[in-house]
Order: sequence, then C-alpha cells, then structure tokens
Amino acid sequence: MTATFQQWGMTYDWAWFLATIIGILVIALPLMLAVAMVIYAERKIWAAMALRRGPNVVGPWGLLQSFADGLKVFLKETIIPTSANKGLFLIAPIVTFTVALIVWAVIPFQPGVVLADVNVGLLYILAASSLGVYGVIVAGWASNSKYPFFSALRAAAQMVSYEVSIGFVLVTVVLYAGTFNLSDIVLAQRGFGLGLFNGFAFNLLLFPMWVVFLISSMAETFRTPFDLVEAESELVAGHQTEYSSMSFALFWLGEYANVLLMCALNAILFWGGWLPPLNVDWIPWFDIPGIVWLFLKISVFFFIFGWVKATVPRYRYDQLMRLGWKIFLPLSLVFVFLVSGWLMLTRYGGSQ
Repeated sequence: MTATFQQWGMTYDWAWFLATIIGILVIALPLMLAVAMVIYAERKIWAAMALRRGPNVVGPWGLLQSFADGLKVFLKETIIPTSANKGLFLIAPIVTFTVALIVWAVIPFQPGVVLADVNVGLLYILAASSLGVYGVIVAGWASNSKYPFFSALRAAAQMVSYEVSIGFVLVTVVLYAGTFNLSDIVLAQRGFGLGLFNGFAFNLLLFPMWVVFLISSMAETFRTPFDLVEAESELVAGHQTEYSSMSFALFWLGEYANVLLMCALNAILFWGGWLPPLNVDWIPWFDIPGIVWLFLKISVFFFIFGWVKATVPRYRYDQLMRLGWKIFLPLSLVFVFLVSGWLMLTRYGGSQ
C-alpha cells in the first residue's frame, strides 16, 4: 500500500504514515463491530442453554440489540464519585480498551495479512497484554472505595498467576516452532500429529498444553468459572462498580476484545491458524480463503467460552490459586522438559 501511495506522488514518509493508519482502521473497526456481534452471539448461546429466547426484538432476530445497548450507555451521564481521583478514574477504562486493541497488531489473518509481521510477535503479545492489569489496578484504586480496590488486587493476583503458566505453555510452542513469529508458528504446524493423522495442527504431545492454555486464557480474561473479580456476593461488579456510561462500556469492550484475542491465539498457536483442519486434496479446502478458516476456529473457541460460562459454577478463590500454582505451573514445567527431550531425540539428535 505504501508503494501505491508513492506512485500517486506522495513522499515515502507520508505514504507509510497513511498506509499504517489505514491498516490500523481496517483491523480496529471490524474488531469493534465483531465485539458487538459476539456479545449478541454469547447472549444467544446462554439463552439456548437455559431454554430461553435471548435478544429477539431490536432488529431482525435481535441482531441490533448490542448497538441499542451501546447507544443507551453512550447517552447516559458519566458519574464520577466525589472522592474519586478524577483523572485516573477516567484514564483506567481507556487504558484497558487501548491495550486490548494494540495486541491485534501482530495477529496474522492469512499469509501476508497482518499489520506488523514482527519476528517477536509472541513476545509482543505477552508484553502488551500484561499491561491490561494497570487499567484494572488504576480503576480499583481511583474509585476510592474499598470493594473495587479489593477486586483490583484480586484481579492483579489472578492475572499474574495465570500468566506464569501461559508463559511456560508458550515456551513449548516456541520450542516446537523454533520461532516467535506468529505466521511462522502457523506454518510450522504442517503434517504433525505423531504420525497419526496428516493435519494442520501441532504435535499431539502439545495437546495437554493446549488444554492448560485454554483454561488459563479463561482465567486471564476473568471468564466463568474464574470471574472472581465480579463475585456478586462479595464485590458486586468488582473494579467496575463505580463506573457508568461509556466508561463502563469501555471495560466491556476491552474484555470481549481480549476474549476474541484468546480465541484467536488458541487457533493460531495450536490448531493451524488460517490452515484447513486436514491436509487432503480430495476436498477443496484450500480454495477457501485462510481468513475464513481462522474466523471459523475463533467462532468454535468462542462457543466453548460461552458454553463454559453457561454451565460451570464459579470457583472459590483458593481453588483458583491452587489450580494455577499447584497444578498448571508444575504441569507446564514438566512439559517444557518433555518437549525439549522429544526434540533432542527426534529433531536434533542426529546432528549431534
């Protein structure tokens, strides 16, 4: 795109700047639209599992319900508590929403369709997503209320605890792929499966690590059964208790953008990303654009997130911490050792 603008007479600096802005909008605007639609989809999933109808009035089949809710919160007054730190109180939801968006810069939708195809894409995701805890902490502290503050501390401890196990899970993925680049990680998933099937997914040795990553991603995004941040009996709405109007909506948009990100990472890191499920020529799967396959896989994982939220009861906080520190952390460390040993025996043993 930069070259195209240069052909129109622009200098390289302005052409690059304009191309970058367009690339950001091409990702950010559909993402915000997708967030609105997945909120509607999740409400439909919950309704179906509870034998209810769900949204069905605003627009055909209720498709415009999320936009009506967005208009409602946009028109409401932003109420700031008298004793709150006003500057930080307003900045916190902006930080949460902004961090949720910038992580999508390195997500590859299909070959070449990525805003920033950097060699350390996975490290960028870990670094940027870790900044989300600042929005939570600042929101809880700036509210100057003890329950939002308790919730913010609980959320910070939860995010840090599960980021540790997620980090070791990603180490196993990087060991197998030999790269931090997300596009190369997808391409490294060709023909694996311990010889049991010829598909586009990682070696079955990493299947337990995918289970750990899936559950940890639910805890990382405060989803049921790990939504201790918003436990009604103790903390009401958690760090969002004092928020209203668009400030409250930004927290929700950021949360669902993070949920979609985790669904995308499940697909990209373990299940072939934009590649079709099986490597067979007699089905015209390769004629389907890669972005369609990625969206289908994201939809499957989002359904799993909604399914779990509709059916699984909430953990106690001590159970949450025990799962992260006493089960997932040792398990992921063991698998780092197993994957390293497997690669030494199969991939690198002959060269030594």
